Amino acid sequence: MTTATSIDAPAWDHPRGTAAARILLELGVDRGVGRSDLLAGTGLAPAELADPTFEVEAGQELAIARNLSRALGQPSGLGIDAGMRYTIGHFGTWAYAMLSSPTLRELVRIGVRYTGLSFAFIRPVFEEDRNEGRVVLADNEIPDDVRTFFVEREMTKLANMMPIALGARHGAVRYETSLDGAEAAALRHRLPHITLLTGRERHILAFDRALLDAPLPQADPIAAQILERQCADLLQARRNRRGVASHVRSLILARLDQSPSMEQIAGELHVDPRTLRRQLHADGTSFRELIDEVRETIADELLGTAGLTVGDVASRLGYHDAAGFTRAYRRWTGTTPGRGRGVAIPVVPS
Repeated sequence: MTTATSIDAPAWDHPRGTAAARILLELGVDRGVGRSDLLAGTGLAPAELADPTFEVEAGQELAIARNLSRALGQPSGLGIDAGMRYTIGHFGTWAYAMLSSPTLRELVRIGVRYTGLSFAFIRPVFEEDRNEGRVVLADNEIPDDVRTFFVEREMTKLANMMPIALGARHGAVRYETSLDGAEAAALRHRLPHITLLTGRERHILAFDRALLDAPLPQADPIAAQILERQCADLLQARRNRRGVASHVRSLILARLDQSPSMEQIAGELHVDPRTLRRQLHADGTSFRELIDEVRETIADELLGTAGLTVGDVASRLGYHDAAGFTRAYRRWTGTTPGRGRGVAIPVVPS
């Protein structure tokens, strides 16, 4: 058991702008999924996603992706469809700082260092040997049921950004992924301009070492320095607005249908459960209060979603059965979930 005393959250657990969530919403609507179904269980309203100053939690974006995937039957290539909708403008200062970098090495450094300004759910790591440099896209922190979706999305975004960043030399980049079968076939079909090796051990972008220090076509070293300072300021401002409780809420939301325990969340944050308990107490709350807070908020939203039974809502909130959810809902609100919907269901004595 870890005895760390500081929070080390998953790489994806950071607030972000609304662009990625909007793209997921637009993709779902274009595929015939209702907005309310896509936003179910997120605590988000369409008007909030239309606000350019609004920020969403990573767990909320993950929940939209999960709703989208479920509604469409988890088709191969869905993450590719999402990735294809991104433009450089969606990434803002982070992307412009990379594109202004004098070399590919600097582009990679900025991309990895300030990935908290992106919408990525992978953890990028740069490694180099005598022959090549590689950006490893670690996916081990992504929940299993949406891992393929987010890997597809990141591979697609990067494959479409490289021609802009490298110009004619983008063909020298090698892409590798552990995806195989239908997922690999979808990537090959939709990204015919890249060199792609599938069924490998890791997801990586690999470059010949000589390419790392070659000048980039849009290099502007002065602009790159200014933009990197802006990236640092933006990232620090976002971190300053978050406490331990915010990290825990985001992780609870991301895994709500698995009924996560405090031990599991502490493990994801790389702290001892006792340490997490003390830190939450210092924030004026507890794990039980946070999980109840998230469940109560999401329960009312899901209960108003057409087509979901009380049993469906219970399952999405991590309860083993409707009776357990009913007891909890009555404790939160003083009434039963069925009464709020005009549906008669038995009240199980607590």
